[in-house]
Amino acid sequence: MNATTMHTDTRGPIEGLIGVSDVMQDVYELTRLAARSSASVLLLGETGTGKELIASALHQLSDRASGPFVRVNCGALTESLLDSELFGHVKGSFTDAIRDRTGRFEAAHGGTIFLDEINSTSSTLQVKLLRVLQEREFERVGDTRTIQVDVRVVAASNCDLSKEVTEGNFREDLFWRLNVLPVYLPPLRRRGRDIELLVRHFLRVYSLANDRQIDVIHPDALSALLAYSWPGNVRELQNYIERAIVLCQGDQLVPELLPDAVIGDSKAAQTAVFRPTDDQSLIREFVYSRLSKAEEKAQDLHKQIVEPVEKELLQQILQSCNQTQTKAATRLGINRNTLYKKMVEYGLAKTNGKSSSESNS
Repeated sequence: MNATTMHTDTRGPIEGLIGVSDVMQDVYELTRLAARSSASVLLLGETGTGKELIASALHQLSDRASGPFVRVNCGALTESLLDSELFGHVKGSFTDAIRDRTGRFEAAHGGTIFLDEINSTSSTLQVKLLRVLQEREFERVGDTRTIQVDVRVVAASNCDLSKEVTEGNFREDLFWRLNVLPVYLPPLRRRGRDIELLVRHFLRVYSLANDRQIDVIHPDALSALLAYSWPGNVRELQNYIERAIVLCQGDQLVPELLPDAVIGDSKAAQTAVFRPTDDQSLIREFVYSRLSKAEEKAQDLHKQIVEPVEKELLQQILQSCNQTQTKAATRLGINRNTLYKKMVEYGLAKTNGKSSSESNS
């Protein structure tokens, strides 16, 4: 879609995005309006709601579309690595700096830079980001030469940044610089009929990728998909449909191909703690759900393989959430009591420094 069309029609689907619900129509309108300007945009919403797709759409609909679109996941790197990744470095500035390196801001000159998980940046980096937003300049790590850049900044956060400001975890001045044009992406559970559209889209995509022909959805499977709360949002739906295509031996999507939590097996839903947030956890959840239905002789395999994996993943989630049970439970898509039972089961209940009566935070 070109700039001329953008000025005459702000609602309606955007190429590459799927959804016709009212809440998504609002997102489309805000995206088109924001794309007209060079102001910073802050994308807010739960994990898996498609913030990177909107960031890309903002770039493609703007007059910077011919320039670069650079993505940076701020939560995936340590502070020192992220500093070098964003701003570059000069040879010899630290031990592994064997040559000069161009940073992402410099690489995005004339285009757009997308800073995902901006809430995970340190206070030191927040100061540098504020300067780039205000002055459009920075220095590479270990250098004194100032570099000028013309970059449109789109940032994203899956947590409430205003709350982070109140708690002293995020700079207020940087928040206001980023929050010029906020766009909230609704969770999948609020998108109504978009769920069926997305299911059919992913069926086509993964049927083609796996040389299959599965384009029929069993009514019971569709009902279950529509009733599910989708804590992992579109990303979770995508993973489940891909897995169903791989496992399908017929020509339609039937309930048996969906996880127990989706089709309403309450017992399995209580024991299957982990949601598929990446390929590894998807495999682990699949193994776990299959073992729950296996014969008694498979229990030794469960203890040898699944329990160590589940314990290790639980430790990692707790650590990433600073040992806060409420946050960890939310990330896993379970209630806190279920999380605590798992912690007791694996001997982790005393390592987080909080009791089972921990209050929400």
